[in-house]
Amino acid sequence: MAEVGLTQAELAEAVNADLRRAGYGGTVSDRTVRNWLTGKTRWPHHRQRDALSAVFGCPITDLGFVAPAEPGPVPRRRFIGTSAATVMVAAGASTQRAVQSRVGAGDVERLLSKFALIVASDHQYGGKLTIETQASALAGEALALQARGTASQRIRSALYGCAASFTSSAMWAAIDGRRFDTAQRHFDRAAGLATMSGDPAIQFRIWSHAGSLYRHMARPVDALAANDVARRLPIARRDPMFASLGHARHAAILGQTGDQRAVRQAVGHAEDALARSEPSDDRPLWLNAFYDQAELENLALAGYLALGDYEVAEGHAHRSLALLRPGMRRTRSITTARLAKAQLGQGDLEEAVATAMTIPLEPTGLHPRINSMLRDFSSTLQIAAPSSDPATAWDQYAHDSLRTLL
Repeated sequence: MAEVGLTQAELAEAVNADLRRAGYGGTVSDRTVRNWLTGKTRWPHHRQRDALSAVFGCPITDLGFVAPAEPGPVPRRRFIGTSAATVMVAAGASTQRAVQSRVGAGDVERLLSKFALIVASDHQYGGKLTIETQASALAGEALALQARGTASQRIRSALYGCAASFTSSAMWAAIDGRRFDTAQRHFDRAAGLATMSGDPAIQFRIWSHAGSLYRHMARPVDALAANDVARRLPIARRDPMFASLGHARHAAILGQTGDQRAVRQAVGHAEDALARSEPSDDRPLWLNAFYDQAELENLALAGYLALGDYEVAEGHAHRSLALLRPGMRRTRSITTARLAKAQLGQGDLEEAVATAMTIPLEPTGLHPRINSMLRDFSSTLQIAAPSSDPATAWDQYAHDSLRTLL
């Protein structure tokens, strides 16, 4: 649990999620986990054992659980007669395990294929605790391979890179879910793993995520400093795609400082760099999965929205929505919520309410960031025009459909 960064409640949720995927009810609680930790429960139910193995990516006995001894005495003659064969079988099994413990490129590819599923789920739902715990568990699986197997230095570096990347995804899920303290813990761990990997791409991702974390915490000075670490890495000088993402995220942060000229310059640098990038170049899965012109427009939208330049922000919102890939459901909802705020800021009350009502309630409507944005939208609308027809219509819609939000 310490390696993966899971609390008792988070482990319980991860095990329950695996049980539900297997078609069983999830009944594991914090108390269940405490019983495991204290040794009160030394051998969980077989379904829980399977789920724990899946969450941590290792046999249940590697987690410290001990199977109960078989009952009944063993006759001395039978023991003596079988002891030599037992030793031979055990020796053979030990040799086989030694042969099988070699870790190679296939193991790395298997981890990355699992990671691709997590990335796809994040783009649809985002912010979910289950995504965070799955990414953390996958990082634990990569580190377990480091501990149990022999490998070349290249493979060891790749495993550390995998663990760092997966922990960074857990960090992003925590940011997206507004669990900022947890995100900070993931960042601390991911930064160390990235250093051991020697992979500049994952180092860029982690420090860029740190900039986003501090931006969402309204700490622009820290956010700019963290994002600068990413932007100054050699990979941002070699690959214009990385440079573009660094500039675009800088623009979003700079919006909180009120420096309109700096935001405009950062957006311009991001656009120039993206135009110079070669889409077919080999890049990490996490970057190819989300960064393009649509995301650049979305980050520019965030920057201008923070500045209060609502007209320019609306233009970026429309361009982002027009370019977004079909699978980016979470991003589409977030961009739509930002568009509604930009329209509200210009006094277009009816249009703003109509836009906000187009955000799907399932599954992205329950996303923590979207919930927060819609609450902010409601408050702003009530202050601007509390008795207007659009405000009344929104209140009725919120009462009927958004009870979990307001």
